[in-house]
Amino acid sequence: MTISEKVAYLKGLAEGLDIDTEKSKEGKLISVMIGILEEVGLSIEDLEENTVALGEEIDALSDDLSDVEHLVFEDEEDDACGCGCEHDDFFETECPNCGEALAIDESVLSEGVIQCPSCKQKFALDLDDDCCCEDGCGCEDGED
Repeated sequence: MTISEKVAYLKGLAEGLDIDTEKSKEGKLISVMIGILEEVGLSIEDLEENTVALGEEIDALSDDLSDVEHLVFEDEEDDACGCGCEHDDFFETECPNCGEALAIDESVLSEGVIQCPSCKQKFALDLDDDCCCEDGCGCEDGED
């Protein structure tokens, strides 16, 4: 039961008791109180309707903002550091002994020493300072 329905029920009870709202002080008081309750009930219903409408508008704006973010930041998701390099799960380098191209993951990269699977020679990684990324992705952009 809504507040307006409860106020209407209260108003019906007061009318059913046949309270004289013209001459009785108590009747006037009850009549004024019921009138105030009616106004409060209507105001609350209006606020609830506005809240629902605003919630729907916020949802629509959030969806629109999400679409805009996707369009604006789509390229930056692939380029986390802003340098223009592609960040894969692997670092590519070349064996200094046999020239074999090697794809190295981050765990091997952090060790600093690699054994070439082709020639079985171990060598230390020489990460140039040209890379702007802290993870040593190998890009030669050098700018953020």
